Amino acid sequence: MPSDFQVLPSPAIPPEVAIAAVPEDDRVWVPQAPDVWFRPLMFNTVVGQWCNLLWVTKSGIVSRHRHPGAVHGYVIKGKWHYHEHPWMAETGHYVYEPPGEIHTLAVPGDCDEMVTFFNITGAMIYLDEAGHQVGYEDVSTKIEMCRAHYEKVGLGGDFVDQFVR
Repeated sequence: MPSDFQVLPSPAIPPEVAIAAVPEDDRVWVPQAPDVWFRPLMFNTVVGQWCNLLWVTKSGIVSRHRHPGAVHGYVIKGKWHYHEHPWMAETGHYVYEPPGEIHTLAVPGDCDEMVTFFNITGAMIYLDEAGHQVGYEDVSTKIEMCRAHYEKVGLGGDFVDQFVR
């Protein structure tokens, strides 16, 4: 191979993402449930991964769910825990969730606001108290949630495309 051979990146590779995690425009936060929003940071449609901030402004149960893939989290503000475990994830804590585990995310009564960065691969399968599936989210449903919200709030449905990789 000649020494002047140059390897160029594929033009099909989407560019990197470098954005402010906390947006200046509150319309970027997508409502997920009462007093619960998420801020998309990246949607990887190739492997079914998404990264977002989860913002909760109430105490109590946020959701009971399981993931078929691993989840990584970093608490930016506040605290939360899983009813199934004795630990409390507080500001500055890292959390690893193994695939397949069922857990009930709750914000304790002495915390009125929580923000956590999550890196999720696969899906979130929502469960009732008996362990029956009552809903799910994956990278495609998250993108569609964003698209509908951004259209509704005047940012335009294609606003979400900047996060899709």
